[in-house]
Amino acid sequence: MIRQILNKLPRKPSSKSSAAAAAAAADPSLTPSSARASSNTVKKFPGSQPADAVGNGPADAVGNGHAADADSFALSLLAYEPLPSFRDVPSSEKPGLFLKKLAMCCVVLDFGDPGRNLREKEVKRQTLLELVDYVVSGGAKFSEAAMQEATRMLAANLFRVLPSSNVERHRSPDGFDGEEEEPAMEPAWPHLQVVYEFLLRFLASPDTHAKLAKRYIDHSFVLQLLDLFDSEDQREREYLKTILHRVYGKFMVHRPFIRKAINNIFYRFIFESEKHNGIAELLEILGSVINGFALPLKEEHKLFLVRALIPLHKPKCVALYHHQLSYCITQFVEKDYKLADTVIRGLLKYWPVTNSSKEVMFLGELEEVLELTQVAEFQRCMVPLFRQIGRCLNSSHFQVAERALFLWNNDHIRNLIIQNRKVILPIIFPSLERNNRSHWNQAVQSLTLNVRKLLLDADQELFNGCLLKFEHDDTKEKAAQEKRELTWKRLEEVAASRAISNEAVLVSRFVSSLSIAAPSPLPTAAALSPVTGM
Repeated sequence: MIRQILNKLPRKPSSKSSAAAAAAAADPSLTPSSARASSNTVKKFPGSQPADAVGNGPADAVGNGHAADADSFALSLLAYEPLPSFRDVPSSEKPGLFLKKLAMCCVVLDFGDPGRNLREKEVKRQTLLELVDYVVSGGAKFSEAAMQEATRMLAANLFRVLPSSNVERHRSPDGFDGEEEEPAMEPAWPHLQVVYEFLLRFLASPDTHAKLAKRYIDHSFVLQLLDLFDSEDQREREYLKTILHRVYGKFMVHRPFIRKAINNIFYRFIFESEKHNGIAELLEILGSVINGFALPLKEEHKLFLVRALIPLHKPKCVALYHHQLSYCITQFVEKDYKLADTVIRGLLKYWPVTNSSKEVMFLGELEEVLELTQVAEFQRCMVPLFRQIGRCLNSSHFQVAERALFLWNNDHIRNLIIQNRKVILPIIFPSLERNNRSHWNQAVQSLTLNVRKLLLDADQELFNGCLLKFEHDDTKEKAAQEKRELTWKRLEEVAASRAISNEAVLVSRFVSSLSIAAPSPLPTAAALSPVTGM
């Protein structure tokens, strides 16, 4: 009863609330609805903070929108004064000063408004630069408290929800639409760059022990780092690429997890969204990782090739990352030449039908793979392979036909073709002969003549046999075409004769073309049966 009466009495306002009110009066931009700080969320996870705790709304006064009270932020700005330089304190006090500077940099400011909190922004930038210099200078092993505070500062500044425009941006088949705006640049980059530089130097420093640091640079930290690869700012992605490579090299315990997480990003990109800004950078990291795989290759790595890398040829925007993808594919074939058959059949599975520029890229990658292919693997896939090459030779797009003919300029590929000419020549000869007789492009005709001469010199008897067969098949095809034309002409005559009386014309699908072509009186409607499925 007494406690209920006391609760009804008015309370004296706290000193923190008074200070917050004073700060709000001094700076009208510090509104309770927009001010944020990062002290609350770090208690859950000392290395970083959950992605769902990060906001990006325009009302966030700290730019990256970490959840905390407006009062705490206002108080932190009131006390946001430069700390002494590391040069001005004795060595015994430097570790403590390092922690204070890290805690000071956990306050994230609003960079959406360039004219806001200018003094605090400059103080923070100078403090970050001093932290980078301190890490580079070395000389003192980082304690567990220093690592915890460092990861807390990194999480507060780096981990944020990226702008939604990169999700809603529509791509053309070859990448970004030329009429659209340039990718959005991060307004906080002058500060973010120094934070990324601190993280890079922190990872590379010999004073950072991997066994101790892995407690804070853990799986959650790595996942949020990978989420940032979708940033539209290429400068940020370049830093992330270098940093993730350092993490992969320094923390061996995280390597399987990093590969699996990248795998999941690729799956979402291939089978769900087909929108991600960092695929090229992730593939560039994987190119170095694949290069370091031990032999024989693990089954896990082969599955990664089949389930992730080869299907990456499917998206329309493959041109944005094809160079890096092709490098990863060839690295696998260099490691294990028996994978050449798997890779070539995978390329054939995702071979473009109407996209000529994509076909040219595929032919270039195919040449790189064939150059590493041994005879046994080549023989397993040469029939479907050269059926596709034959279609490329007859392409009306001269660059596709030209790029396919350039395969014969490669000595290794030419030797493979000549060794297996009895199988390959009958497949591609019709395409070569049609190019020679009727292709519209003079350069394609000239290259076709060169290839024909190579094949003629390799086996004249086989070449002549293929030529005879082509002429025979061509004669049969022309005769069949003439029969079809005569059939349609006869049908048109019958239809014209019945048009006057408005009588329906029904023609049997089984009527012999010879009987139609033969001179005979016009058939009556009773002699013609109904047609289904014409």
